[in-house]
This record gives sequence, C-alpha cells and structure tokens, in this order.
Amino acid sequence: MSLDANHPVAVVTGASAGIGRATARQLAEAGWQVIGVGRDPERIAQATREIEAAVAAPGNFTMLQADLSLLSEVEKVAGQIAELTPRVDVLINNAGGPRDRRVITAEGLEAVFATNHLAPFLLTRELKPLLDAAVAVSPAGSVRVIAVSSTGHRNSPGLDFDDLQGDAAGLDPSTAYCHAKLANLLFTRELVRRWGPDGIVAQSMHPGVVATNFVNHAGEGMRAWYATMKDQLSPDQPAETLVWLATDPEGARDPGRYFFDRAEETPDDKALDDAAAQRLWSESEKILDAHGY
Repeated sequence: MSLDANHPVAVVTGASAGIGRATARQLAEAGWQVIGVGRDPERIAQATREIEAAVAAPGNFTMLQADLSLLSEVEKVAGQIAELTPRVDVLINNAGGPRDRRVITAEGLEAVFATNHLAPFLLTRELKPLLDAAVAVSPAGSVRVIAVSSTGHRNSPGLDFDDLQGDAAGLDPSTAYCHAKLANLLFTRELVRRWGPDGIVAQSMHPGVVATNFVNHAGEGMRAWYATMKDQLSPDQPAETLVWLATDPEGARDPGRYFFDRAEETPDDKALDDAAAQRLWSESEKILDAHGY
C-alpha cells in the first residue's frame, strides 16, 4: 500500500501505546495520513484496531513494527516508510523510556542511550530526503520534527562526551535516562542550526506525568516515585500538545523551543549549549559510523 503523495504524512514512533498511540489517533482523526511505529505485536494490533475504528477515511493509518533499541531495526523501518510515502511532513520522535538495569544491546550499545537518542537521531537522518520532499510542496514552516523529551533532563549533570554511553562510569539507568532526555534537547537545537535553512522546523516538549506504561520497565525507585504522583494526565493531554506543535502556526514560530501543555518553558541551561549540541551531533555520527550506519 502506498499513501497519497498529495496529502500530508505524519510519522509517530512509540505509537502502539500511551502518548504515541493517542497522538497517532488524534492526527488520523484530523485527516492526516499517519504511519505509526511500535515494538510489541499485541499492542500494535490493539492500537491498529482502535485507530482504524476512529478514522473516517480508510487507509489513513498504517502501523510498522520495529525494536528501536537496535540501529538495524531503525534503518529497516526508515526504508519501509520510504516505500510507503515519498514525503514526511511531520516526524514525532516519541518512543523511549527508562530501564530497570544497565542493558547492552545485541549491537553493543547501551539500551537507554540507543533507544532514546541514537534511534531518533538515525531515523530523523534517514528520513531527511522525505522531509525535504515535503518542504518542496508545502507552505513554509509546515514540515516539522518534534522530540518528546522530559523535565528529567534537568537532573542530568551534563553529557560526558568521552563516555556518552556511561561505559566507564557504569551509569545507573535513571541517570542514563536523564542524559538521554538532555540529548533530545541538544539534538533538537543542532537540528535547527543544520536543517532550519532547508525549511525544516524542530521543536521539543515535556509530556508531564502521564498515566501510561512508561515505567513498566523502569527501576523500582522510579516506579515507586511514579506511583506517588497524583492527578496523572491522560495520554490525550500531551498528545494534544504534540498535535498542536505539529499543525498549529505557533509550532512553526521560533524553532528550537521547549513546551509543556502548549506553553513554552525554559529548559535547563545545559540544554541551551550550542557547543554541546554540535559536539553531540558529531559524536553521534561517529557512533553510527562505527556500527556501519
């Protein structure tokens, strides 16, 4: 199946559950062609049934399966997206989360860093031709890359560029997650500098404390903390902010901003460091190159 090349396309990662699923549904309900990416087959099937039932126009939603902790899977799903559509108007890098222990993937990468930073970095890079194709036929400012970060970035003491994956430091998974969320913001900042002149807008957001399966694979301490949080948000609430950032004129204004609940917030100073943003991009490219990507 191929999508309509004359109609905007959004790609949403982590679309089989939680915020991503709600975002994909809201975009599809609004008439967008949506490509979701999920990991778990059962949740993919559930999400597909839910979203297809909510969408008036058949064919507006497609779900692909990939384990985004593996670069090979990221590259595979990028190729599948390119087979479905010649354009991507909005890319929402939502997939990610914490782990309960330090895990090294089959590719030799630390899993939290790989899933939360290297995966969106590689997927965004691989989809650049499709983003450029959308720019060529779309109104200025309408092609956007949106990162789901976290206020947890404030708890990172800063990235160690000599040990980005915490191999030497033996980072605990909670700190690794905070590092990765800081990396999301720095990546967005450098994306604006590099790709802004090409007509691609990049923004980021913090979803809040949301009632999802987010901490299912987190450590005991994070799960206990999460359980104490009252008035957790429905996934639809941060999804509304993501859809707003993807579609509203405000999302095109002043790229490189950080939002929560449709309001701009100032991130930690570490996320505003241009030199760190450029260094992270360079070091990420080196890691990908070392793994053949």
